[in-house]
Amino acid sequence: MAERLLWQPPLDGSTRIERYAASLPELTDGRVHLDDPSDLQELWRWSVSDLGGFWGSLWRHFDLPRNDGPVLVSPQMPGACWFPGARLNYAEVMLRLPGRADEDVVLIGRSEARDETRVTAAELRAQVAETRAGLIRVGVVRGDRVAAYAPNVPETLVLLLAAASLGAVFTSCPPEFGVRSTVDRLSQVEPVLLLVTDGYRYANKPIHRRDEVAEIVGALPSVRTVLRLRYLPEADPAPLVEGEVAWEEFGVPGAAPGFDEVEFDHPLYVLFSSGTTGLPKPIVHGHGGITLEHLKALALHNDLGPEDTFFWFSTTGWMMWNFLISGLGVGSTVVLLDGDPMHPSPDALWQMAAELGVTFFGASAPYLLACRKAGMVPREVADLSALRAVGSTGAPLPAAGFEWVYDAVGDVLLTSVSGGTDVCTAFVGGAPTAPVRAGVIPTRFLGCAVEAYDESGRSVVGEQGELVITAPMPSMPVGFFNDHDGSRYREAYFDTFPGVWRHGDWVTIFEDGSCEISGRSDATLNRGGVRLGTTEFYAVVEELDRVADSLVVHLEDDEGGPGRLLLFVSLAEGATEDGLAAEIARELRSRLSPRHVPDELHVLAALPRTLTGKKLEVPVKRILTGADPDKVVARGAISHPDVLAEFARLA
Repeated sequence: MAERLLWQPPLDGSTRIERYAASLPELTDGRVHLDDPSDLQELWRWSVSDLGGFWGSLWRHFDLPRNDGPVLVSPQMPGACWFPGARLNYAEVMLRLPGRADEDVVLIGRSEARDETRVTAAELRAQVAETRAGLIRVGVVRGDRVAAYAPNVPETLVLLLAAASLGAVFTSCPPEFGVRSTVDRLSQVEPVLLLVTDGYRYANKPIHRRDEVAEIVGALPSVRTVLRLRYLPEADPAPLVEGEVAWEEFGVPGAAPGFDEVEFDHPLYVLFSSGTTGLPKPIVHGHGGITLEHLKALALHNDLGPEDTFFWFSTTGWMMWNFLISGLGVGSTVVLLDGDPMHPSPDALWQMAAELGVTFFGASAPYLLACRKAGMVPREVADLSALRAVGSTGAPLPAAGFEWVYDAVGDVLLTSVSGGTDVCTAFVGGAPTAPVRAGVIPTRFLGCAVEAYDESGRSVVGEQGELVITAPMPSMPVGFFNDHDGSRYREAYFDTFPGVWRHGDWVTIFEDGSCEISGRSDATLNRGGVRLGTTEFYAVVEELDRVADSLVVHLEDDEGGPGRLLLFVSLAEGATEDGLAAEIARELRSRLSPRHVPDELHVLAALPRTLTGKKLEVPVKRILTGADPDKVVARGAISHPDVLAEFARLA
């Protein structure tokens, strides 16, 4: 572990995770006593060896509602049964807003389309109560699906909490999704109510959605109520669809708060996979699992509480939006942003963080790397004195990205996390009691039994393997929607190693519990029998000034030959292709190995990514081997969809 040490924890007992560890004797009725509450690895080992003790202690630590039964029965995967005697409601827990007074601002909405919105604790509780009453008035009942085709604004958050409060099931798509991408998702869950927007603004350009809304509503016969959010100032005020209800007329003024207690695994919301390898999977998450997991991750791993202002750039189509709004549950002020993160200037998010006093700033790894590539030094252009932590996810952050944060942002806790929509949290990441080294994820999350498996299913340390979870977690999905026999769910995670969750990432776990993610295991580059992760490849190629983006694919030879390694790049503005192939080959050969040198280089105008910034390695590989692009990926769910034709032509 010779990587550069960038940050060292104080270990003075001041963090929430240390205070939790010190209180374990009380939380476990004297059963558990750690020698050193600051020893993160000792705490992790206990958390995965005594699942009942650990998750039960969290239930007491966060003072959750009644639990009249055991913590865990039937611990096998899939099929683990958590807290069978518990009753709670996610919305009620979130709206406790611990440590906040009624007049405190707990929600801030920033948008290109309208003025800033500030919502106090009392106002948020009242808005949720009034919207809940509106849902009841139009006939929404427990188990019904409530959907939103809406931006990252307070109204969307309020609708989620209102639906959850009465046991309805929420799901959302951002308005930048096209018709097919939206219908592919929402048609699977058959919503009875749909919140829609007339448009949105991005990079100061109005994007109207009248035609899209009409098509989407027409394709969803289950929808009984269309709720319209008047959002884009330039939008035609005429109805988008017949019989729509205006948001401002929907709620019942003065309605009393109410929360229906539900079972631990009662469906809370449906999140969808990216849809880049087939029809998006409708992943059902439960009230109890999400509540417990998010409180754990936010309070213990992110050290968030009532004194914090929490921001993570996201849209309503990414799990990080759901994770962000759970910041209410630990009392933090949550910041929602709808718009272009680079508008009106590349440092816009950092300026916003300074203006709002953001203490925890989260973004995708591609965003942080784009800031680095642009030569940005946020601490020189914005007052970031309130900032104490930066979060990164969506893709592995290479060592250069770590170093940029400490050189250009400040002496903060950088937490690079990796997990997924599948569990709506992270498996591995940072903690305020773990040192930060360049390019290394400091720890496995508490309660996450993460291991690396070789091809034979043997756990390995210090070498690359499949990222697996060997013990159940409460936030593992309740199931997939309409997957009545559980076959799709089992196939997605448990077919490779029966009884063990295979996530689909390459990971190397080191002796001290830290790890490195090397990219998707289904996008592996296999050259001469040697597996090469894509992350280290991109770290070298995208360091070059002339390269704006890159994507690498290995095409196997059916006859057992070495196959072909294809590299696709898009150029930085003003850059030329002259001599680029030789430059890339030289860098890869000297910094990685001769095996990393591509057989072919193709320069394209742009490269497609999901709208959350993930590379499309697997879909592109399928297109290059002859698959129809429109059957591989929904164009409305990716950037630069026209480029797919170039891959089809190459095929």
